[in-house]
Amino acid sequence: MDARPSDVAGMLVTLGCPPERADVMAAQLIKRAGQLAQERGWGVPEAMAHLLRLMAGGWAAQSRGVSPDGLGTAPASPSHATIGTRDVPIP
Repeated sequence: MDARPSDVAGMLVTLGCPPERADVMAAQLIKRAGQLAQERGWGVPEAMAHLLRLMAGGWAAQSRGVSPDGLGTAPASPSHATIGTRDVPIP
């Protein structure tokens, strides 16, 4: 699968990704899907679908005010994450 970054970025925005971060996240997702496919013996489309499901679940939880792991509150903004009771910047 030769996923085009612009197509993946569009999917990410549809799933809740901030548009200003979609291009970078798409490139990272494409790279990780290839790695995951090799590590687990999956096809790249299956790895991409798995990663997109995880990301969609994270954004859905964030919109409900719950962290994806259920241990804290959702990130205050796309550039911060709550770990325990601390709001930590994401570089």
